[in-house]
Amino acid sequence: MVKCSVSNCTYWGDKNVCNADVIMIDVDQHANSRYSAEFAGETFDTEHRDSAQSSAATCCHTFKPKSK
Repeated sequence: MVKCSVSNCTYWGDKNVCNADVIMIDVDQHANSRYSAEFAGETFDTEHRDSAQSSAATCCHTFKPKSK
């Protein structure tokens, strides 16, 4: 189970549970990257590997704003 407090995300569910089929988390260095494989309605590159020193150096690429 993945918990998330970003309530304006398409995948945000009851009790702060993420409902995405796949979660893509990357290092901040790739925050603006566009990826090639498709998961959870987004595109991701699942072949590269990076290292992060802390959670503050990471970002979630799965986030997709809810439609209004």
